[in-house]
Amino acid sequence: MKGAKEVLPGFDSREAMVRGGRLRYYVAGEGAPVILLHGLGGAASNWIELAPLLAKRARVLVPDMPGHGRSSPLPAMPNLAAPADRVALVAERERLGAAVVVGHSLGGLVALRLALRHPGLVAGVVLAGSAGWSPSSRRARQALLISAALRPGRWVTPFRGLVAKSAFLRGVTLGWGVADSDVLVPSAVEGFLAGPGLHTDTLSAARALVDDDVGVQLGSVRCPCLVLWGTEDSQTPIGDAFQYARRLRAPVRAIPGCGHLLIGERPAACAHAIGEFLDRIGQLDELPLEPEALR
Repeated sequence: MKGAKEVLPGFDSREAMVRGGRLRYYVAGEGAPVILLHGLGGAASNWIELAPLLAKRARVLVPDMPGHGRSSPLPAMPNLAAPADRVALVAERERLGAAVVVGHSLGGLVALRLALRHPGLVAGVVLAGSAGWSPSSRRARQALLISAALRPGRWVTPFRGLVAKSAFLRGVTLGWGVADSDVLVPSAVEGFLAGPGLHTDTLSAARALVDDDVGVQLGSVRCPCLVLWGTEDSQTPIGDAFQYARRLRAPVRAIPGCGHLLIGERPAACAHAIGEFLDRIGQLDELPLEPEALR
């Protein structure tokens, strides 16, 4: 396995003991604070292509969520408030101030929980292919829980370098999440496949994802939001993006020809959209405007 310092090149690797658990996170850059939250079964390494682009203009914090990567599991995770609270504690420790929180897939729901529970720490939310909207069948939910329990990705982790070099293996391994596996650079492939070999508990997060309906509280989110989506996302369809946008009164930025793993498939496009959002947040810093003013 790669060492912790290589997870995100150019980022400092740190850890904090928060409420009895260890949370590993990575920090780099100067400027407006940004927090990046990965999805279910992911890790901080998922952001290996996008995080450095944002760190050119922002102070970027990227945690391994509890039970993922090098962070210890939680003793109990009845809902997504628990990981959100731990991210909040680390953000306070780093004295980030009010940050833009970018959440991919499951991370989008954690970002919304963070905004609801700790509004003073969240200047804005970017939902990138966020989970949690499409009604799932019982069979789909069971499949999600079984996958989280068995963690099949851990068997691929030792061979991620080989997968990164093979067009065929990239398609077989990551074809479910990208529209075009050929555009994935080797570092992005390895970034997606490195985490599963380290995970200790993704099942708790999967259960929380299934049981915790944050959608009923979307009207209470008061910070500006951006909905960022791949048009070819087969895991969280583009229709979900418009449902989130309607509830949050937020604009949608759709990336053509891009799948669920947009943060690695089209990192430059994602960085551009997030950068524009940061600029708009900055322009409103001194104005007493409601979030609707961004729409």
